[in-house]
Amino acid sequence: MFGGLREKLRAARDRLGSSIQAAAGKTATADKPVPAAAAPPALKTAPEKGQAAPPVSSASPASPSFVEKVRVLITERELIVSEKDVADALSELEMTLLESDVALPATDAIIGGVEKNLVGKHRKIGESVDDLVVLALKTALLDVLGKGFDLREYITKHERPVKILFTGVNGTGKTTTVAKIGSFLKKEGFTVVIGAGDTYRAGAIEQIGVHAERIGIRIIQHKEGADPSAVIFDAVQYAQAHKIDVVLADTAGRFHNKANLMSQLEKIKRVMKPDLVVYVDEAVAGNDAVTRAAEFDRTVGADAVVLTKADMDSRGGAAISIAHTIGKPLMFLGTGQAYDDIMPFEPDKVVDELLEGGA
Repeated sequence: MFGGLREKLRAARDRLGSSIQAAAGKTATADKPVPAAAAPPALKTAPEKGQAAPPVSSASPASPSFVEKVRVLITERELIVSEKDVADALSELEMTLLESDVALPATDAIIGGVEKNLVGKHRKIGESVDDLVVLALKTALLDVLGKGFDLREYITKHERPVKILFTGVNGTGKTTTVAKIGSFLKKEGFTVVIGAGDTYRAGAIEQIGVHAERIGIRIIQHKEGADPSAVIFDAVQYAQAHKIDVVLADTAGRFHNKANLMSQLEKIKRVMKPDLVVYVDEAVAGNDAVTRAAEFDRTVGADAVVLTKADMDSRGGAAISIAHTIGKPLMFLGTGQAYDDIMPFEPDKVVDELLEGGA
């Protein structure tokens, strides 16, 4: 997952480290003590009568004692990383992020975070430069990714049934995502009912019905062409009567600029009164997913985001950008076709994978 971005971050990490190492080397060379052999000879004086001549020092620039003194000096001296030291490496990192479909606001925030955590800091040359760089990258990425959204914790702490409305554009895997999250919650010990609110797309009711049967979850559905608000209202009523923990409401895919479909979604919201509105899109859509999520948030609102097809996305731009750009947390990443191929979005784990487990 996000393999291309991982490789590019590795290159950026190495470049930043090399830049700081080069600056450290220049400073150490400038501070190296003048070898004794290069110093002007001391005046020779004869020993006083009865005294032995002083021993002749065998120290030389190549002697172990001299080398050790230089090593200790380089190791223990502190270095202040300057903006100039990392300017070129940060420019390359900026291009890496933009080429990986990371949105400009998120890119700017990451570059600013890395620079803040490197420039002007007192660092001992003896410290691991790679650890220094990884810490700066990790801090900046985590600041942009946010904290994610723990659905299990939310359900545990919230009055039930927890009502979740799923929205998104056509063809992004929204219906399958509803089934995956239903399966996930069932395995976590919650009871679930699904409302088949996509009543217009041909075969949609049958599709969600097959999913529900396979994962063993009750589905509430009406005939094709029925009012989706009525379907979801019945699903909520069923959940309340049977003390079900969670209602998952599927809806028809739609674009934010289709006024009649967006009005219909507003009606569904009024009837259902969802606790959470979850926007679903594809990770492979990159910046398009970020733009669409922002538009949906402006028109009908969104509380969290699920990105599908993360396993097919080598760039990672949408996952990096979306929470920072629209201010809504990522909840899940879809990672395959099976019902178990969905993972809660945990920023620490994602960043560790991107930086290959760096400290």
